Amino acid sequence: MVTIKDIAKKLGISYTTVSRALNGKPGVSQETVEKVLKEARKMGYQPNAIARGLVKKYTNTIGLVIADITNPYYPSIARGVEDAARKIGYNVFLCNTNYNKENEQSYLKTLQEQRVDGIIINPAKDDSPNVYDLQTPMVLINSPSYGGNNSTIEVDNKRGGFLATEHLIKSGYKRIAFIGGDIASYSNGRRFEGYKEALKEYNYPVDESIIAYGSFKTKSGYAIIERLLKLENPPDAVFAGNDVIALGILHYAQDKGIKVPEDFGVVGFDNVGFSELPQIQLTTIDQPKYYIGKLAFEILMEEIRNKEERFVKKIVLEPELVIRKTTRGK
Repeated sequence: MVTIKDIAKKLGISYTTVSRALNGKPGVSQETVEKVLKEARKMGYQPNAIARGLVKKYTNTIGLVIADITNPYYPSIARGVEDAARKIGYNVFLCNTNYNKENEQSYLKTLQEQRVDGIIINPAKDDSPNVYDLQTPMVLINSPSYGGNNSTIEVDNKRGGFLATEHLIKSGYKRIAFIGGDIASYSNGRRFEGYKEALKEYNYPVDESIIAYGSFKTKSGYAIIERLLKLENPPDAVFAGNDVIALGILHYAQDKGIKVPEDFGVVGFDNVGFSELPQIQLTTIDQPKYYIGKLAFEILMEEIRNKEERFVKKIVLEPELVIRKTTRGK
């Protein structure tokens, strides 16, 4: 790798002169500047972004830490972050934790070593808040602000859970199950609260036998609904913690010849891309994923530019019920 010292040695001038010429600083003749730039191009010199960032106090990079790149929910958020970043000349380091806390800690350590200006993170788990107590500006997505130290942005998950369950009730389903992902998930917990609130408001019992948790994977939805439908008093509808879980439920229904929505109703959460496919047409709760990513970056930039007057924002966006063909009536 070519360094400033290599260029200085080649031209027979000082390191300081080369550095000033490359960084457009005064005190170097135009003739010398042109000579340095020409030689730098010839030698294939690439400036060290980290070293330059230490001088300028900014590296024009941020980290985006997400839980599962295979979940269609996250690419929309990533695109919102990247589009907003690109407009002002920022680069984004994308890190995928696969819901693993150790992976997340390793990525956070690496991002700090790379001197990123800030971090946007959707936590892998919601049970170890201290890891987010960093000096680097940070915005959390779909997570509480532990100790009030970080800005957050989320959809109103409780309201979304209420809307999903209320829709199933109004569609005439009588035994509505809840199938969530990780039981420690903050967002799933809020959705479950909305589920219970709707049941109570419409005088439906909260039956623990048809409430279950697993992972945020299709196979988890498949396995859990298989077990619940073998109960003596099985559910006739499910509110799933996300669309990926809902897809597993629909897969099982198709395998067993269960008629959806006539005999069985399914509502998901997120409104990811596959939800509107003709073969699926999933009723779900929409959250503005691209906008969440874009807004998270804008909030992070405010923090980066105002480090001396650090502030904390909590943004809660309104969810929307999208009715398709996995529930009765539209």
